[in-house]
This record gives sequence, C-alpha cells and structure tokens, in this order.
Amino acid sequence: MESLDLAHATRAAGELRLPGSKSISNRTLLLAALAEGTTELRALLDSDDTRVMREALGTLGVRVETLGDVEHVRVHGLGGARGFPVKRADLFLGNAGTAFRPLTAVLALADGDYALRGVARMHERPIGDLVSALREAGARIEWRGKPGFPPLAIAPRAAHGAAKVRVRGDVSSQFVSALLIALAWTGEGARIEVEGELVSKPYVELTLGLMKRFGVEVVREGWSAFEIEAGSRYRSPGVVDVEGDASSASYFLAAAALGAGPVRVRGVGRTSLQGDVGFARVLEAMGVAITMGDDWIEARRSARAPSGAMAPLAAFDLDMNLIPDAAMTAAVLALFADGRSRIRNIASWRVKETDRIAAMAAELAKFGARVEAGADFIAIDPAPGFLEPGERGERVAVATYDDHRMAMCFSLAAFGPRPVRILDPGCVAKTFPTYFDAYGSIVS
Repeated sequence: MESLDLAHATRAAGELRLPGSKSISNRTLLLAALAEGTTELRALLDSDDTRVMREALGTLGVRVETLGDVEHVRVHGLGGARGFPVKRADLFLGNAGTAFRPLTAVLALADGDYALRGVARMHERPIGDLVSALREAGARIEWRGKPGFPPLAIAPRAAHGAAKVRVRGDVSSQFVSALLIALAWTGEGARIEVEGELVSKPYVELTLGLMKRFGVEVVREGWSAFEIEAGSRYRSPGVVDVEGDASSASYFLAAAALGAGPVRVRGVGRTSLQGDVGFARVLEAMGVAITMGDDWIEARRSARAPSGAMAPLAAFDLDMNLIPDAAMTAAVLALFADGRSRIRNIASWRVKETDRIAAMAAELAKFGARVEAGADFIAIDPAPGFLEPGERGERVAVATYDDHRMAMCFSLAAFGPRPVRILDPGCVAKTFPTYFDAYGSIVS
C-alpha cells in the first residue's frame, strides 16, 4: 500500500495487548543463542527486525525452533562454545540496529569470517566507536565502504586484546549494550569505560537486567564503567516471557490524551524493564490522568473547551534523553498544546532509522506548526487556531522516511482539523506490522 488515508478521529477508548518489545525480543534471542541449554521465548515480537535476527542466527547455525506460532520459540544455545557452528557467512541485517550492533560485537570476538551489511540507511548509521572498542579487545574488522560505517568484514579474532576497552557513550547506547553482551560471552573478564555522557541509559539498564536473567551480573560504576567478572557464562533461565513494547504503548496512551479515553494497554506497567514507560509521566505533565498496574497502564482525560472539543494539552519543556523513541510521540502531541513545547537532549534522533529531528521538523510544519530544530532539540509552536472547529482543509500527506515511528506517531494527527494521509504505511512492519489495525480498534 503506497498510502493510507485516516478518518478524522474524535474519540479513543478501549483496551489492547501490546506486541512484544523489539529491544527485549532481539536481546533475548541473542542471549539465548549464546547460553548453555535451551530457552523458551514466549510473546516474542514478530516483525521485520526480529525476523532479521532470527534469520541471522539460523544462518550462523543456531537452531531456533517454532513452537506452534512465530511468537513462541525454543532457542538451542551454543553453551560453552566461543564461536558459531557456521564459520563463514554473509549476513544482511536490514536497518535493524538491535541486530546489527550486537551481532557485530559477538562475531568480532568469535572465530569466523563474516560480512555484515544492511539497507542504504544502515550504511549511513555510525558504528566506528563500537568497532574501535572491539579492536582494543583483539577484533579484526575492516570497512567495506566508508570508514566508520557499515558494511563490515570481520575476520577471526587475532588475540584476546586488552582487558579494558573504551567507548564513546554519546552516540548510541547500543554500542555499550553490544560490548556488554559480547565481552561477557568470552568469559575472559573485561572492563568497559564510557567516554562522555551515556545516552539512552534505560536501554543499557535493560541489557544488564536481561544478562542477569541469563546468569551474568555486571558491576556498574555509575554510568561511566562496567566490570565483567572472568569466568562469566550465560545459562538459560528456561522460559522468558517477553513483555509488551513500551514505545508502542505511547501511541495508544497519547490517543487517550486527544480522544478522552480511557485507553488501557496491557503488557507493560510498574514492573516493566523498559525506560519508555516513563512516557506516562510526560502525559501527566500535559494534563492526562494515568493509572498503572504491574502489567498495564491506563490513560484518560476529561478536559474540554467551551465548544465541546478536547481542551489543548499543557505545553512542556522536557529533557527526553531517557525516552528518545517515545519522545517522537510527544512531538506530535505538541501540535495540540496550548503553547510552545520543547524536547531537549535528543541528539540520538540524528542517527536513527532516519534523521528524526529533520524529518519531524519537516512533517510538523505541514500542519502549520512553527518548528525550531537544533543539533539536540526540537521546539514546536502549534498553528494558531489548530484546535478550533471549522473547515478541515486540504489533506496533509505525511512522509515517513522508511521510519516506522514516523508513521505511527503521525497517526495521532488525525485528531486535528486537517485530513491525514500516511505515505508508505507498510514501514510499520519493522516493529508493529498490525499497528493500523490496533489503532483502528480504539479510535473512532
């Protein structure tokens, strides 16, 4: 489908179960492959990014057995092996950072010859800092294109290398997560020192929590250093239930902010490992009532303008470094705010599936917003009278830049006065193939 025209939305209410977390699904697939024993994964996300990881593991000789449906699998771990059964492979990893970065680290510390490549955008996403750290650990990696970026050629590890590696923390938290997973697998012990401020800390916290479930506990010195004990090894916990995707929860909770609610999402809540549950606090700052259980979150809002339409949301000025994916949802909600909103400390947006700061600025402007964008921030002044009833005007065609989150968060613009057309809606297959069906189930 080249485009999808969304009906004007006025109400959002209902309940739905979220698909599995992409971040947890790909991490647990890899950890299960590296662990001793077999691991049963339940409620695994079935999407483009997780299929990339599953196919890569299969190509490398890891047995991933489907148990009834694609969301329920059994992974047969490699155990004490420090390499993969297949010693030479060419892996195509699409635009899946949660597959490309950790597989680069693990394969670089193994004993085979591997080529790693992706789509054109993946070849624009930096990986030089991760490669530099891996080389300190004895990896042999060559650039097959522009230095500092994929594609990569990996040869068998030359030597153990240094017991201490350093990596920049201000580009992508996935570099630290990849090093943690891979260096623990070697069993040699290591120290990872982070240079500069670590971005997106909750994703590293998520990695550490999952490693602990697989038997490896890392000693953390704040966010500046991580110690992995020699002799560490991954052991299967038996069964892992993948929790729902907290980033995906943001769209439905935000719909409640615009369409009264209540909307309840199941699969994430107070006990969630994911940092994006913090988006609930952002909604509270905007005037939305939030209630939360161990594995559910509910949002509702009753404030209405004299016309009977929903009243504007409260404008905000927030550092969203800890929730960069859900911050995109907040940027679209800023169209419905009562003044200028500002999202700060989001430099990581520049190296995601697209340059999200530039893409968001361009698409918000189509709705009449005045947008200021910098290296690590975006500020949005909604169009005057955006929420006033009246003629709906010309349809806005929202470009999605082959970025799933652009498509999903701009579906919320259908609550505004302009008709909305989402271009290339199929890009949501990266993490949430059935998103628009789920959206339609709660929005009217």
